Amino acid sequence: MKITNIRTGILSIPLRTPFKTALRTIDHIASIVVAVDTDAGVTGIGEAHPTGPITGESHGSVRGAIHEFMLPRLKGKEIANLEDTLNTLDGALVKNTSAKAAVEMAIFDLFGRLYNIPLYRLLGGYRNKVETDLTISVNSPEEMAEDSKIAVSRGFRILKLKVGLQPDLDIARIEAVRAAVGGSIKLRLDANQGWTAREAIRIMREIEAGHFNIDLLEQPVLAHDLVGLKQVKESINTPVLADEAVFSALDAEKIIAMGAADYINIKLMKTGGLRGALRICALAEMHNVECFLGCMMESKISVTAAAHLACAKSIITRCDLDSPALCSEDPVVGGAELEGPWLKLSENHGLGIDHVEGVVWD
Repeated sequence: MKITNIRTGILSIPLRTPFKTALRTIDHIASIVVAVDTDAGVTGIGEAHPTGPITGESHGSVRGAIHEFMLPRLKGKEIANLEDTLNTLDGALVKNTSAKAAVEMAIFDLFGRLYNIPLYRLLGGYRNKVETDLTISVNSPEEMAEDSKIAVSRGFRILKLKVGLQPDLDIARIEAVRAAVGGSIKLRLDANQGWTAREAIRIMREIEAGHFNIDLLEQPVLAHDLVGLKQVKESINTPVLADEAVFSALDAEKIIAMGAADYINIKLMKTGGLRGALRICALAEMHNVECFLGCMMESKISVTAAAHLACAKSIITRCDLDSPALCSEDPVVGGAELEGPWLKLSENHGLGIDHVEGVVWD
């Protein structure tokens, strides 16, 4: 089975409500779908969600990276020779992590189809379903409390609250949500780099004094401020999760060596795909540091790939794979099945995706 072509197209999906963080606001998902065709008539599917404020990519840059650099080098490559094919992909150009992730997950999809095995079993087969939290966008305390009640009514038991805008309001936001959902619901906080270390310590100490029972705090400070991240971790009792600070295993290694975070967040759009994510998992296993698997605002295509990884590896103990649950429709036929907060994988080969409706191909 050899690669003959790579096609790209746009998939647009409206959200139930606008998604707001300290970095951006969006009202729909706009992803690039990648189809890797082969001489066997079998096609692998992948997805890139370019996020300029995080990965520095755009729709144009992803298309250019794929068609100008990756496709010429990958044409004729044998899917069965996975290591060689992925090395060729990695060497096609530097960075461009979302573009690489999309093509790589399509190649992994083909590899699973070639050998008639679901991807999660190929990668480890630890379990076949994982639970995700649901993100509550940053808004007024009253809006966030109402959104949280709706999320709980849909069956979600873990909520991730976006904070970091107007730090003085963040405590009121958390207080309102906790009062709305009660004490049995887990709350996570994600500041998306919106606080300084000093602000994070002050706010979290007030939150801890209020006994709001926060599960973890995600990326409170700027991605490059590892000293600040470490200072926050050492000054509060709530576990700290590094997100935007981690793209590669080298980043994870530095954070672990510094003791700058309690958990490492893996996202395929940052790692350049599954192989980069697996390197972080291996490093984390060596140091007994638990991993968290997250996503950008992606469709169920790449979230399915992430779910296969989460199901494969026991070192991944928490998931934030909620973007399909934030969408008002699902154009992806097959893939991970959403049952409330649970993503369950089938035994279908590869990613298990049958087809994707509504793609506007280039």
